Amino acid sequence: MRAINVEPPRRPYLAEADVPTLRPGEVLLEVYATALNRADLSQAAGDYPPPAGESHILGLEAAGVVVELGPGVEEAGLARIGERACALLIGGGYAEYVAVPAAMLMPLPAGWTFGEAAALPEAALTAYLNLFQEARLGVEERVLIHGGASGVGSVAIKLAKLAGCTVYATAGGEAKVAACESFGADLAIDRHGPPFEGIIKEHGGGAGIDVVLDMVGEAYFAGNLDVLAVGGRIVCIAALSGRRVTLDIRRLMAKRGHLIGSTLRGRPLAEKVRIRNGFLERFADSLADGTLKPVIDSVYQLAAAHEAHEYMRENRNIGKVVLAVRAGAMEPLGPQAP
Repeated sequence: MRAINVEPPRRPYLAEADVPTLRPGEVLLEVYATALNRADLSQAAGDYPPPAGESHILGLEAAGVVVELGPGVEEAGLARIGERACALLIGGGYAEYVAVPAAMLMPLPAGWTFGEAAALPEAALTAYLNLFQEARLGVEERVLIHGGASGVGSVAIKLAKLAGCTVYATAGGEAKVAACESFGADLAIDRHGPPFEGIIKEHGGGAGIDVVLDMVGEAYFAGNLDVLAVGGRIVCIAALSGRRVTLDIRRLMAKRGHLIGSTLRGRPLAEKVRIRNGFLERFADSLADGTLKPVIDSVYQLAAAHEAHEYMRENRNIGKVVLAVRAGAMEPLGPQAP
């Protein structure tokens, strides 16, 4: 099969690879589309290796058609041949076939494309996990989402609004600020302008932020703590600006704040299945009616993965960047066969 290799010199390139051998509980997904994540860029640079024993092929999400069932899948009724689905992956999505735990499959709603479905799992499950399970975001709380125009940020804004929250977002430049507002943010702030903390305090009449979803790290840490409400929660999911911060423990104590670090890729499968199930139980209707369709910025062919990575590295995307693996990746699909 064709797949993207990232062995030295660390530039993603198209190569031949073996079709995965299925382990118990897995299915073989014929991949029509996958999508980029910042973790892919880190792995390609040699900074984020996959867990031991997992595929070294890039790609944390994919959408396609189930073409083979591994041991135990049919007996458990977890999947069937011909089923169209997307899934969160540990790796391997930048390829024509990928092995997927059947319990992680998510069905494709009618009217979606494979490309849209491929852009859903990583962003949606990351946003859901960190807003609702880690930070316990409640109705009518105030949430600040940094990187609001990113794949995770765009979905996080939509999820928080569906939960009845007031949503603030930061993004870089007028186009991305406008995009955050189109996603539903009550106030979007240009990171190139005045500091976000002063703007939020003025807009909210001094009220603090209950939950901060932060992928920026060092540059925003002091501001996050400054705007945090009493009992507020800061969830750190990336450190794009740097990973070392100075923390005045007394300020955190005075606000009775919670500082939470979170990753998704390395969690045990059983935990990921619970995250997937919780997300679908709460938001399946919003997937079906299109409310939670991912925002697609651009589509590249699989062979152009390097160009797609450079585009994301330059922070040019609003929403997700998709890699089309097969013809028809961006064609709307009808209802699934029963």
